[in-house]
Amino acid sequence: VHSLFLDSVEQMANYESDLMDVAEVPQAEIDRVKADPMLSGELNIYPDTCTYYYGFNVTKPPFDDVNVRKAFSWAIDRQALIDNITKGEQEPARWFSRPGLTAAPSPDAGDDFGPPPTADVEMAQEFLAASSYGSADALGEITLMHNESSGHARIAEAIQQMWNENLGADVNIATQEWAVYLETLEQDSPQVWRLGWCDDYPDASNFAKDVFRSDSGNNHTWWGNDEFDALVDQAALETDPEVRKDLYAQAEQILVDEDAAIIPIYWYTGVEVTKPYVNRTFGKGGQNMYEKWTMDK
Repeated sequence: VHSLFLDSVEQMANYESDLMDVAEVPQAEIDRVKADPMLSGELNIYPDTCTYYYGFNVTKPPFDDVNVRKAFSWAIDRQALIDNITKGEQEPARWFSRPGLTAAPSPDAGDDFGPPPTADVEMAQEFLAASSYGSADALGEITLMHNESSGHARIAEAIQQMWNENLGADVNIATQEWAVYLETLEQDSPQVWRLGWCDDYPDASNFAKDVFRSDSGNNHTWWGNDEFDALVDQAALETDPEVRKDLYAQAEQILVDEDAAIIPIYWYTGVEVTKPYVNRTFGKGGQNMYEKWTMDK
């Protein structure tokens, strides 16, 4: 298996030139692929155990105020973003740990917290008014940063517009090459930034504890909460599945609701085209089981 690390636009071009056998479909091409008689038959959309999110640097104004963070989270229309921009049948994310992971909160289990799937503009404006800044005019210059990618750019531009229309916020978008971007997050993360997280092992601990415990190297928010740390530490040792799930739900409520240290945006799907002579096998969460692939060519 030869993997080429390319932007999805380049992948798709190579795929249609018969230079690649599997490719990610760019957001801007999904409608065309679905309408194409041949490509639509080669399209596969499947749930993926990953979460797309924006993080705040909670030490940098205006996001040092929890109500400003809540306002920016509640002002995003996640469903509209999926329907009009990503178009890959993703699910609006209300918390960080992807449902389906062991001990993760799940809407199917009745969990109901975090920002809504569609924007609650009235609530977002109430949060902003209740903040120490009071209004968008006092927020100052805001920078949203993402690593270079056509897909991330389309999402950022859509969210930039939502923040402007729903809150009156003036947001600039900045981009960096991936290696530089990671160094920026590590050393001095910007006010708002994007990342995704996929499971190393299929358990809520790998999301809540491994990413956002106060001492985690994956936590670029500069946020810490002693109660959150205690909950994820307890859950990691707990053997009762229902108790573990409850503990992670409590921790997630602190992360995305009470403290709003991040903005969960959507739970991923894989959106790929595969040549008909390639027989792919997937494991739990959409992982490619390359060792079981076969080719009829």
